[in-house]
Amino acid sequence: MADRSFDRFEGEIWYDGAFVPWEDAKLHVLSHGLHYASAVFEGERSYGGEIYKLEEHTERLFFSAETLDMKIPFTREEINNACREALKRNSLMDAYVRPIAWRGSEMMAVSAQETTIHVAIAVWQWPSYFDPEIKLKGIRLDMSEWRRPDPRTIPAKAKAAGLYMICTLSKHAAERKGYQDALMLDWRGQVAEATGANIFFVKEGVLHTPTPDCFLDGITRRTVMDLARKRGIEIVERAIMPEEMEGFEQCFLTGTAAEVTPVSEIGPYRFEVGEITKTLMNDYMEEVRPK
Repeated sequence: MADRSFDRFEGEIWYDGAFVPWEDAKLHVLSHGLHYASAVFEGERSYGGEIYKLEEHTERLFFSAETLDMKIPFTREEINNACREALKRNSLMDAYVRPIAWRGSEMMAVSAQETTIHVAIAVWQWPSYFDPEIKLKGIRLDMSEWRRPDPRTIPAKAKAAGLYMICTLSKHAAERKGYQDALMLDWRGQVAEATGANIFFVKEGVLHTPTPDCFLDGITRRTVMDLARKRGIEIVERAIMPEEMEGFEQCFLTGTAAEVTPVSEIGPYRFEVGEITKTLMNDYMEEVRPK
């Protein structure tokens, strides 16, 4: 899709309670959300025409909005119904779903208590976040120079637009070096996450994953942990230091966009695409498909 700008897609977008033609879903250049990052969003996937864990995503959207002192002017049910209707109106079955809420243009200053909260939902076809051939072999991650901040300095549990600025910088730097993504440490120097996905490691049949105390405890992350428990796989959530990666055998990322993606390399560390990773990849794809 790199040859096509997202503002030129065909279809309809749900915008403040009504569907409008794709090209008419616009906002003013002085919208507060653009200047001060007062925007929250979700990333959801539809498989076979059904949005996986839609209610959980909508709940997190409302939580993120409340965290940023924003009141979404629609009910959770209205948002859920609009997401489903957006799929139907755009004739999509396997698709990416992006609800977003942001502050409007009534005030242009740090304080924006009188601004209107706008909401939009767009859907588009998006088969894979990473190149499928590269994904099967395991993607390569750079070590980011940026770190996830102390949660006392940011609303770390909100899926807020401004928190992704350092993710974009990290991913750009990695791609320029030939990597597909980057691993971010936290402010303490502990392993945190990739730029848009949680991370897991495997050692002697046990899953190890960082405690999500300064980044999102992803919906896909929790799903994969449930799938692992059903397989009888032990899971350890703990602080992980980067030098520990030398002793891990497997590594993979989880996220709505990334799904379950094997990792073959992080900086100087190497991993195999092993059986546990393959099993959880297959289990996840089986889980998300409509029954």
